[in-house]
Amino acid sequence: MAAYAFRILNVFAREGRLTGNPLCVFEDARGLDDAAMQALARQFNLSETTFILPSAGASARVRIFTPSYEMPFAGHPTLGTAHVVRALRGGDSITLEMKAGVIPVEAQGDVWTLGANRPRWREVGESRAGLAAILGLDASDIAERPLWVNAGKEQLVVPVKSAEAVRRARPRADAFARLASEDGQSMAYVFCDAGDAAATVESRFFFPSGAAILEDPATGSACANLGGWFCALRPGARIERVVSQGEAVKRPSTLRLAVRDGAIFVGGRVVELGRGMLEP
Repeated sequence: MAAYAFRILNVFAREGRLTGNPLCVFEDARGLDDAAMQALARQFNLSETTFILPSAGASARVRIFTPSYEMPFAGHPTLGTAHVVRALRGGDSITLEMKAGVIPVEAQGDVWTLGANRPRWREVGESRAGLAAILGLDASDIAERPLWVNAGKEQLVVPVKSAEAVRRARPRADAFARLASEDGQSMAYVFCDAGDAAATVESRFFFPSGAAILEDPATGSACANLGGWFCALRPGARIERVVSQGEAVKRPSTLRLAVRDGAIFVGGRVVELGRGMLEP
């Protein structure tokens, strides 16, 4: 194996450098096969690790791996990888070729914004009471209307009636697998929207790891799907929201969501923490 340079970043960072969602980016992944990329993602054990490759039609091609599997799209890896591509090649307008398509990303300083895919959505099969029980909530906590949304990666988007209900959610590991997406993965984004641009959306994102249910500090793909939820419930509306996530896992994060004429934009601050070299 050759030597491979990598960088560690925090994406959707708030005040200070040790906030937001951590990410590892390999600067040049040529020579690494699928098994090696998966093994490296498992070694770093962050929510995602990305690998930059040449692209014929974009600034770079990007592979995104969790410790367990490859993803077609994810928000914080998109923004963090764009930050590294700019550091390597220059430019505030980046396009990244992913399995979900070519994603445009633009920067103003260290704040990056991606344009998500046009969303699609479908209804949830679980009853309100059944969904609430899986999420450790009361049926009366669930607001209108939960949807499966896909603006790059399908996830369950669940509105609740109060920020207190967001904080109270405790998904049941023994039942969570019943919430299966179109690709067979179980993920739930629980949020409360106060209903105006001046208010912050309170959110949490849950996913399984083995027999446990884990929580993500900041989830750009879910924020994009929140934009898709707004498209479904408020067609044509212009939406601006500041989304707060991560307090429950002591990694406070800030995401910015905009919906304009059905187009979804997700942004946040990216901070580079350090660099390293994987020796052969």
